Amino acid sequence: VQLVESGGGLVQPGGSLRLSCAASGFAFSTVGMRWVRQAPGKGLEWVSTIFSMIIGGGSPRYADSVKGRFTISRDNAKNTVYLQMNNLRAEDTAVYYCEVSWSGRTYRGKGTLVTVSS
Repeated sequence: VQLVESGGGLVQPGGSLRLSCAASGFAFSTVGMRWVRQAPGKGLEWVSTIFSMIIGGGSPRYADSVKGRFTISRDNAKNTVYLQMNNLRAEDTAVYYCEVSWSGRTYRGKGTLVTVSS
C-alpha cells in the first residue's frame, strides 16, 4: 500500500487549496478513504471520509470544524482522493495525511503541509 499526498503550501486566510492523494497497492474503488491532519503540537484529527460506492454509496462525511468549507472527492479511475479546502483559517494549519484501512491495518502517507498565514 502506498499513499502519496500533494498540493500543500502557504496560503492566506480565506484562500483555497486542493490536496491530492495518489493511492496504489490495494483495491482503491472498494474502500473508504480518509483525510486526517495534525496541527503543530497536537494529535491527529479526523477531517473527512469518503465511502466507496459499494459501501456507503460514495457519500462524504466531515468534521464539524471543516463542514461547509472542505469537500472530499475521489476518482476511482485515477486511484486518487482529493480534498478541496476553501475559506481557509489559521487553525487549519497542519500536516494533512490521507489514510486507508486495508487487510486489518491502517496506512497513512507522509503528508503534505498546509500553512495558513498572512
